[in-house]
Amino acid sequence: MSATVLVADDGAVRTLTLNRPDKLNALNRELILALTDAFAAADAAPEVAVVVLTGAGRAFCAGADLGDLKLLAGRSAQEQLAHANATMALFGAIQRMDKPVIGAVNGVAVGGGCGLAMSCDWVLAAEDAKLGYPEIRHGALPAVVMANLVRQVGRKAAFELVALGETVAARKAEQLGMINRVGAPGQALAEALAVARTMAGYDHTTLWAIKRLFHRVADQPLQPALETARDFNILMRGFRKPAG
Repeated sequence: MSATVLVADDGAVRTLTLNRPDKLNALNRELILALTDAFAAADAAPEVAVVVLTGAGRAFCAGADLGDLKLLAGRSAQEQLAHANATMALFGAIQRMDKPVIGAVNGVAVGGGCGLAMSCDWVLAAEDAKLGYPEIRHGALPAVVMANLVRQVGRKAAFELVALGETVAARKAEQLGMINRVGAPGQALAEALAVARTMAGYDHTTLWAIKRLFHRVADQPLQPALETARDFNILMRGFRKPAG
């Protein structure tokens, strides 16, 4: 595993830590690929039930690495497409996993960093954390993150976030539905781990089925969603232990 992502296991909970603290854990190509691989490895590991994602140092993630983007601007169209595809794959990786991913947001989570946090299934941010999409202030477009943002907070709130480029405090982010819970300053990881241990204490097959079903029905029309839920209901009966 790349040193840009630290991996630590505590029972059935695996913590992945973005490890570029001197760059506020900004997403360069190495980190994008390493984190995508780390999610895949966690999903494939039978001993892991829940994943916690956090950042080293004083930030969760400051978004795209601007130095990396400057270098990319001079590269071929094929290289730029490969980078865009890698970024897209990262932001879809969490939803593709069977295992829940909990975000523990400390410091800033902006741009792609905010998008990464919001891609998590459940998010806790420290009270002094700041989240948002400031790309427009730099003449950039928060493109890849927008698809998930609209689904998370709705059209009006999403448009305001990307068109004004303002960062919001954790309490406001909670009100908007960007995160689930606000934690004490400096305690985001500890409090997120407590939630992760609770989830990991439940039957793992049921927990993973809940996540898979949740993402399948979230964007389906009602009738297909009910039919999907019915099929899962029938399937899960086969996993139940007989009474006595």
